[in-house]
This record gives sequence, structure tokens and C-alpha cells, in this order.
Amino acid sequence: MKLIKYSFGMLVLVLVTITSCTDFVEPRIPYSSFDTGAYLRTVERTSTSFNFFDLQSSTFAITVDAVDSENGATVESVEVRVRKRRLIPGVGLEFVPAAGAEDQVNDVLITTLTASDFAPNPESKFLRATIEVTAPETLTALGINASQVEGGDIFEFRLTLRDKSGRVFNDVNASADIKGGLFYASPFLYNVAVVCPTDLGGTYTYSTLVTNSPYARACEGQTLTGSVTLTPIPNTSGYTISDGSFGMFDCSDTGWGNGNLRLNDACGGLTFSGSDKYGSAYTLTFVSNDGKNLVFDWVTTDNEASRTTLIAPDDKPWPEGLR
Repeated sequence: MKLIKYSFGMLVLVLVTITSCTDFVEPRIPYSSFDTGAYLRTVERTSTSFNFFDLQSSTFAITVDAVDSENGATVESVEVRVRKRRLIPGVGLEFVPAAGAEDQVNDVLITTLTASDFAPNPESKFLRATIEVTAPETLTALGINASQVEGGDIFEFRLTLRDKSGRVFNDVNASADIKGGLFYASPFLYNVAVVCPTDLGGTYTYSTLVTNSPYARACEGQTLTGSVTLTPIPNTSGYTISDGSFGMFDCSDTGWGNGNLRLNDACGGLTFSGSDKYGSAYTLTFVSNDGKNLVFDWVTTDNEASRTTLIAPDDKPWPEGLR
């Protein structure tokens, strides 16, 4: 019995010795070349899009926990890097900075967090930090201005973590579990889209100058006034129009009727789609927008034409980016 106990004790000692010599601590962190290290668990995604109409106030903001064998204390620094990409139909992806080698990400440094930026928090045992970068800071780092940004552009924010041993952790050497798994929640890469929120729904007064009315010449030259309602179409950037003739059919016809004309807002670019009750399509040409008065010309395939001014209420001015 003593021999068995002695042998078992030696076995335990050997196992402990072997284990202590391996690069492994709990929880296991599966990188491509080692089992231990650090990662940045995403606790909160406060802001992960830029507003095309308000880049000046837009931010990329997240909160992360530094997870490692010392509850975050091995972190030396975290670089925040960025590049912009745009999908050009029929061409492919365009990058700023320009794409490098196939296996190389060509991006620029915006800011660097140090160990002192990570602090204790009451919600977890790991040191925590908030990363916040404004859109203007992003454009400056990339050497571009707001006029070079379009709706649908993507800013790729990449985090590169360096620990006190000099090891580097990023989206290149992280495994799929780390980047996409719910437990790790550490993508190291955050795609921040330039979105174009649209909020044009409501009732507006209008003033319409009839410039051509082939079916009712008496209406030409008249200025018509009234109100029109734009109703958002769910899951689209379009709006139904309660009167797509903006008063013209009240003068020249029996009213708008069952027309299905739509006003579309594609990142501030206004267009018409659909048709009136006769199946006639409409073309919109933007004239001006001073926040109070949105002015545009429109003409139908039946050659009816007018210039309409939509007047916004004082508490809801037209967005500056409409065109």
C-alpha cells in the first residue's frame, strides 16, 4: 500500500512539474501560435456607425475588458488603427490608404492606449477601458476630408494589443473562436459604416408654381398652396406622398386619386419612383435647400411640370445634406 501511495505521489509531482513548464493558464486563449496571452472582450458597443449628415459629431466608441492571466495587468499598450474601404460596383474594393500586399493590412495609427488607461470596474475582475475616436479625428489620420466620404463607406478600426512580454495580439493571429465566439467577443476589428439616417416623414405646406399643364392651360403660371404628407415606408428610405402633384391635379384634374408616387432619400439624394394614377412617372431636379424651404422642379412623362417649394415646420428643418 505504501508503494502504491508513493508511486501515485510521484506521478502527481511529475504531472505538476510538466504542467508548470507549459504555456498554459485558465482560461485557455487559443491564438495561432500559443495558448496563453490576452484579448479585449467587447463589453459595450456604444457607437459603431458614422452619420453621413453629421460627421462632425459622429464617433466610434466601445468599452473593452483586458482579459489575461493577471486580470488585465499584462497589457502594455493597445493601438487603434484605421483604414477606409468603399465598394465600387463593377470595379471592386477601394481602400484609403491604398491596399498593400495580399496578406498585409495597410492602415494608419489614430491613437494608442497605455496600461494606465485600463482601470478596475465594479462589474468584472478585469481591467477595463473605453475607446472613443471621433469621425474628424479619423479623417485627419487618413488625410481626407468630409467631401471624400460617401454613404455606405466603411471605416475598419483595428486594435493591436501588445503585452509586457512583447507579444502582439490582433485579428491576424486570433482564432475564429476569439474573434467570433460569444465567450471571447474580441474581434479586434470593428467595421464602422457611414449611414444615412432619413427622417423626412411628416406634413409640410407647399407652394407650387405650375410651369407647364398641357391638359389645363389655365393652370399655367398659377401658384398653388396646400399641404402634403410624407409617410415612411417600413424598412426602406422611401416615403409615400399624399399628393404627388403638389396641388396641380386639384387645378387641372379631379385630384391626386390613387397615385403611388414615392419620394426616395438615398443619403440625401432625392428621387421619385412610382407613378401617378395615369401611370405617368416623375423626374425630380433639386434646386435648393436652406433648411426651411426645399425647392425642386418636377416633370412627368406626360410633360406636366412645376416648381414646388416644401416648407418645413420650425421644429423640424430639412436636413442640411439633402440634394
